[in-house]
Order: sequence, then structure tokens, then C-alpha cells
Amino acid sequence: MTSEPAGRTVVLAGDPARMDTVTDMRRGTPEPAPGPPKIRLAPGMANDVLRELAPLLAEEGIDVDNIEVRDLATLQRAMDRAVERQNLALFTPVGAARENAAATLRRVVEAIADGDSVVATELLDQVQPESPDSSIATVAGCTGVALGLLDEWLSGRDPQAPARLAGLVRLPAGHWFGERAATDILVLAGKGKAFRSLSRVIARQGGKHVLFGAALALTAAVRAWSDEAGTPVSEVTQAAIR
Repeated sequence: MTSEPAGRTVVLAGDPARMDTVTDMRRGTPEPAPGPPKIRLAPGMANDVLRELAPLLAEEGIDVDNIEVRDLATLQRAMDRAVERQNLALFTPVGAARENAAATLRRVVEAIADGDSVVATELLDQVQPESPDSSIATVAGCTGVALGLLDEWLSGRDPQAPARLAGLVRLPAGHWFGERAATDILVLAGKGKAFRSLSRVIARQGGKHVLFGAALALTAAVRAWSDEAGTPVSEVTQAAIR
């Protein structure tokens, strides 16, 4: 979690303050309600954020090396637009970055569907906060790809998905790490709004919960698709998660 210079809080992909340790995403008891976000203060954090946003702010006419704060409202709006664009890029991987995210999601979905929640957890724990060379899957990439697919499938925009798929989806039985986030995601995806609601869901649930919840929701959708089409889960996974 990072803080804007004007005092607002922006939730980005890493959300390290709420990264709980998980060895098995399957739980013996219901997942507790998320607590309030923790604010983590780090020296130089504001400067780091400004440096990351510098190219985007420059397009807004703001030089981060010479900021004249005469109109805080104007600065805040420019910051909001820059952060929104940065997050959109982070959660919308392309090329090798998207394929890495999709490949990880395929393996996770198949592991959960096969009842191997420990392997699924290990795979998700290997996902990294960032990958400068796009060589490994990232938290933002996996989350964004999963929610984008769910929006397309469950809203009816994907002609390949079974009709009325949203009404057929049920989360796997039992209790899971990320189940609260998964429930939110499925409701939003049925309206085609899961991806656009990412920041709000992460702020409420926490970054890791949303990553695990996205994988859980994606598994539920693939299972429903498999049952409705009479096609093995593995075939749906390989064909649809791209």
C-alpha cells in the first residue's frame, strides 16, 4: 500500500502489509472478515511513488522535480488519473507477461479442481509482486487476467462461454482463503464490473486475498462451464484461460 503526497491512499498490486502466510488455501473454518488496512510507513515512500508516476504525471503537465502546489485539487486529480493508468497497465499484462499469468492460472485451476489445494497454494505463493523482464507471473497480472476473463464469461460477452454461466457458478465446497473476495468478484463479474472494481475490492479484502479469491472464482466458473458443456475441466482450462 502506498500513500499519495496529498494524503490519499492508493492500493497497488503488492499490498505487502496484508500478505498473510498461507500453506493451504483450504480452511477448516469460515474465513474471518478482513480487518482494516494497515498503514506501513517507509522512508522515501512518497518520493518513490512520484518517481514511478513521473512519466504519467509529465503527460498531465506536472514535473515531479519542480512541483508547484498552488492548486491541491488539480494536483490530486492529476495524481488520481496517473495512478489509475498505472494500475491499468499493471493489471493488464500483454505478450509474455500475459502468457505467464495465464499459464499459472491454468495450473492453479486444475490443482483446485483436482482437490490439491496445497499445490494450488504453492503455485500462488510463487507469484511475484513484480517482474521487470516479464519472465515470471505477477500478482497484478494473474489477478487482472482472472478478473478480465470472469467479466467476459459471466456477463455474457464471450460467445464461447455457456449461456447464463453466471447463474451456474458455485464456489467449491468448504472454506477457503480468499472466499470472501471470491464472492465479491463473482457478483461483480456477473455485471461485467469485476476488473473495473479492482482497487475497491483490494482495499476491502487485501491484495493476497483477492489473488487467491480470483483463482477460486475462476475455478468455480471453469467447473460450471465444464459441467454445462460436458467437457473435461482440463480442456476448458487450456482453451479458455488465455
